[in-house]
Amino acid sequence: MKFASLSARLLLAAGATLASVAAVVTPAYAQQQDIPKTTAESVGAMLSYTEAQFLSVAEAMPAEKYSYIPSAPGGKFDGVRSFGEQVKHVACANFGFFNEIEGKTPPADCEKGGPAPAKTKAELLQYLRDSFAYGSKVLATINAQNAIDRVEGRYGGPNTKLGMAVIAVWHIADHYGQVVYYLRLNGIVPPPTQQHGLQVR
Repeated sequence: MKFASLSARLLLAAGATLASVAAVVTPAYAQQQDIPKTTAESVGAMLSYTEAQFLSVAEAMPAEKYSYIPSAPGGKFDGVRSFGEQVKHVACANFGFFNEIEGKTPPADCEKGGPAPAKTKAELLQYLRDSFAYGSKVLATINAQNAIDRVEGRYGGPNTKLGMAVIAVWHIADHYGQVVYYLRLNGIVPPPTQQHGLQVR
């Protein structure tokens, strides 16, 4: 999981998207809306939203299906993670990204789930929740003074503190897009879709 070049492209794309959105918002409308007041808040709302989406899917999958690996006629699924491995990978990587922001050594081999012993649904959900809580705690330390401080590490580095936080959001969203397929193949509509249906499309 080497994100060095990817992170640069991601930040450029995000910047272009934000600029295009800002261009169509009228000044009067913008003045009426509350906006994030800090660097951390600018990322924090989307991080919390993405975490909630992924957690809802992890909770919705029955425990006996955590070993499920998708398959389909004509498809190629060699080496695909099981559902439980997806959850563990996301949790491990989340610790990794925010460890690096703090200058700590991240867990090894998050591509394979990392060193955490969590295996059951209950254990993996707790590991996931712990990673999200830790990420939010570290994100709160990013401010205008340190946002572009250099960060080193194998998970997304070299980068800036703010860039690493953006990668963390992207990474959770990327795997959410994968695991919803696992749910649907097991006859489960993802909870965010149950809640919003076509309203957000």
